[in-house]
Parts: sequence; C-alpha cells; structure tokens
Amino acid sequence: MGRTAPAESSRGGAALEIRSLAGRPGIRAAGEINVSTRSCWEQGLEELASAHTDVSFVELSDLRAIDVGGAAALAVTAQHLGAGRIVVDSPPPELPRILGMFWPGLSTIEVAGR
Repeated sequence: MGRTAPAESSRGGAALEIRSLAGRPGIRAAGEINVSTRSCWEQGLEELASAHTDVSFVELSDLRAIDVGGAAALAVTAQHLGAGRIVVDSPPPELPRILGMFWPGLSTIEVAGR
C-alpha cells in the first residue's frame, strides 16, 4: 500500500489523499471522493484488495464527501474479495445511506462509527 501522494483535480480543487493505516491492514482516505478523484480511490481499493486477508479497514473520518460512484467502487471491491470483509470506520453520513439504498444486505461491508 503506502500510497501517500494526494490526487488533485483542477476541476473545483477537489483532492483525495490515501494512505496505509498504521497498525492494521487497510487504508485511510481524506478529502473528497467524486468524479475528479475516483481513479485515486479505485487505485487505493485495488491495493486494499490485493493485500486483503480476512478483515481490511477503511478509515474515512477525514473524508468530507463520497458520491455514488465512489460507494459503488467500494461495494464492487467488497463483493470481489472472495472471503472476509471490509470494515469502514467513521464514514460521511451519505455512505451508509447509499450502501443501504443500492446494496442492501451486502454482508462484506461493515460500517462502524458515526
């Protein structure tokens, strides 16, 4: 993992920074996940999936917003894990709503916090 460079967009100044978590398997995302930053988010999720064993963590306490496309990328990643789950810590309020609306009962994502 180790991705530390922020992805920045000239469209509206949206930025997303993805880093590896210290002390547990997973990633931390800060900023915004939208059409301008989605490729960085998807790369972070690919790295997460490639290192996944049983439980991977996605820390989102510093994420200001996530759009439906970003939630879809997370859901698709979780669906393709094969085994185990992704625990999402402290997501923005729209993420659980989006997941519940479009992927109800998706057992490979657990939302914690907030």
